[in-house]
Amino acid sequence: MVHIKKEQLEFLNWEFGVFFHFGIRTFNEGHKDWDMKPMELESFDPTDLDCEEWISTIHEAGAKYAVLVCKHHDGFANWPSEYTEYSVKNTPWKDGKGDVVREFVDACRKYDLKIGIYYSPAQFGSAKMNSKEYDDYFINQIKELLLNYGKIDYIWFDACGSEGHKYDTVRIVGEIRKCQPEILIFNMWDPDTRWIGNEHGVSDYPNKLCVDAIDFSINTDKKDLLEEMKFLPGECDCRMRLANWFFSENDVHTVKTLDELMGLYYYSVGRGANLLINIGPDRRGKLPEEDKKALLEFGAKIKEYFSDFIPSKKIASDKKLILQAGWGLVNHVVLSEEIDGENEIESFEIKAHVDGGAPITVYRGTTIGHKAICQFPPIFTFKLEISFDKNKNVSGEMKYIKMFS
Repeated sequence: MVHIKKEQLEFLNWEFGVFFHFGIRTFNEGHKDWDMKPMELESFDPTDLDCEEWISTIHEAGAKYAVLVCKHHDGFANWPSEYTEYSVKNTPWKDGKGDVVREFVDACRKYDLKIGIYYSPAQFGSAKMNSKEYDDYFINQIKELLLNYGKIDYIWFDACGSEGHKYDTVRIVGEIRKCQPEILIFNMWDPDTRWIGNEHGVSDYPNKLCVDAIDFSINTDKKDLLEEMKFLPGECDCRMRLANWFFSENDVHTVKTLDELMGLYYYSVGRGANLLINIGPDRRGKLPEEDKKALLEFGAKIKEYFSDFIPSKKIASDKKLILQAGWGLVNHVVLSEEIDGENEIESFEIKAHVDGGAPITVYRGTTIGHKAICQFPPIFTFKLEISFDKNKNVSGEMKYIKMFS
């Protein structure tokens, strides 16, 4: 049986989170990853940083967790790190007394959101240090983040730029686990969650929870082979805007529509993965109004559309589940499988009972895992019968568009 941590199961229950790319690049329009162009410390000066606005907004939208870029590839530290001069401590913002990480984690705790921190292992200029020096620098900064801000739930390592680089991974992971024993690590070295393999917010199908290889970086198709099969829930990250992770004045017209956001929800959460949507706070230090509006509309639609479901009468344990609640038009079923680290369901079929005839197939699927959202054209029925290829405990609920007495 594959080992499962309780924190990994909790991660699946988070379902929907928001990524915040904010840093010195926010104030330097036009920079790209690894362009190596200098960005002066004097440029970082948000006029009205408001992390509470960020977190209260995403809380209202229904997000359960947030991830802040603490250090991107440029090396700029969003906290007053002792191990680099390239940080908030040497900027005009708050006369060098500010700490974006502190304001972020305090806001998350106020609104009871899980706290994630992003850290790019590779950065501009790292080639000038030998491996031991760079590992020391890496570990020292990570320890600042993990020891000075209370409980951190999630650490998000971005592999971009680390292709081919050798880290002392045993030492790095050991220090992380020592500092925060319950932390979840994203995708690298000793992962608890995995990157879905693209930056478009969509999971392929089937989407298994137990895997023996993981995608590494957007810059390579090569996968990291694991020593054994591991339980690794997937996460789908994407941008609210078309091309930029950090704020830009030139792409507001690319903010995703409600239809597109709902599509991402079906292709991520609906396929048993988490969805992590990025918003780049602007140069005030606030959420751009267009992105904020889109996120709130998205959250409201999820709440509206996935309420009033009718649950199953029983838990299936004989390869079959019956959903029944009188005549009506049905167009959704949501299923959830008991997660035990073995014998994942690999196929299922939903049949609708119609008056005076044999039940007809309305949906065929593969994996279920934490959640499978099954959408099909509305059908007039009083009972749905769902069969599975494995003898597993499965719960389900169905959505009536309209009920008839």
